Amino acid sequence: MTDRYTTGMAIRRRVLGDAHVDRAEAAKTPLDAPFQELITEAAWGTVWASDGISLRDRSMLTLALLAATGNFEEIAMHIRATARTGASRRDVIEAFQHVAIYAGVPRANRALKIAKEVFAEMDAS
Repeated sequence: MTDRYTTGMAIRRRVLGDAHVDRAEAAKTPLDAPFQELITEAAWGTVWASDGISLRDRSMLTLALLAATGNFEEIAMHIRATARTGASRRDVIEAFQHVAIYAGVPRANRALKIAKEVFAEMDAS
C-alpha cells in the first residue's frame, strides 16, 4: 500500500471510527476494492488528511456539500462522525441552514430529518 493509503486509512478510522471501517473492509469485494482504495487515498489520504482546515470545519463542509448535492445516503455516516470531528449539533444545523439558502430548502429539510434521526440514535446508545 502507498503512504497516502496508510494515511488515509488512519484518518478514515479517526473520523468514522474503527467499527465502521472494519465493517466496510469486511464487506469489500474484488469488484469494489479498487474504488475503496481510490477513496481511501484521494478523499481520506489527501483531502481529509490536509492540515489546511480543521476536522470540525471539514466535517461541516462535507455535510453541507452532501446535502446541497442531494447525496443523502452519506449524511448519516458523517453525522455520526461529528462525535469524533468536533462539529457540534449547532454546527450541523448552521451548515444545513446555509444549504437551505444557497442550495434549496427541500435538500436542507431532508438533511435535517436525517440528522434528527441519527442524533436520536446516538442519544439512545
